[in-house]
Amino acid sequence: MKRLILILIVSLLATPLWAVQPDEVLADPVLEQRARDLSKGLRCLVCRNESIDESNAELARDLRLLLRERLVAGDSDTQAIDYIVDRYGEYVLLKPTTTGANWLLWLAGPLMLLVAAGMGWAFVRGRSVAAAPAEEVLSAEEQERLRRILEE
Repeated sequence: MKRLILILIVSLLATPLWAVQPDEVLADPVLEQRARDLSKGLRCLVCRNESIDESNAELARDLRLLLRERLVAGDSDTQAIDYIVDRYGEYVLLKPTTTGANWLLWLAGPLMLLVAAGMGWAFVRGRSVAAAPAEEVLSAEEQERLRRILEE
C-alpha cells in the first residue's frame, strides 16, 4: 500500500515533465537547458496561467518548437524571446515588462487604492467638521396644537 501511495505521489509531482515530448528535446544539452529556462517564462496562450514548458496544448508545443528553432538558428535568449513577443504580443510573457504603457497597468492598483483612501479620509473628515443641525424650536401656535393632540 505504501508503495502505491509513493508511486502516486511521484507521478503527480512529475506531471509537468510530461509536457515536453521526446521529439522536441534538442541533442545539445546546453541548448535544451536554455530552451527549458526560456520556456518557463512564456505563457501558454490556451492554458493562460501555465508556462509552455508545463502545458500539453498544441499551441504550447508549437511555441516550444519555435523557441528551439530560434535557439538552434543562433539567436540569443533575448532575441528568441523578442521574436516570439513580436509574433504573439507581450501577453505571451508570464512576467510582463514594466516599460511604456505597462507602467499604467502596474500602477493602476496602487493608485486606485490611494484615491479610495483619499476619498474615504475626505468623507470622514467632512462629517466630523460639519456642524450639527440646529434644533428647530416650535412656535407658540405649534406648541398649542401639540398640546391639544396630546390631550386627546
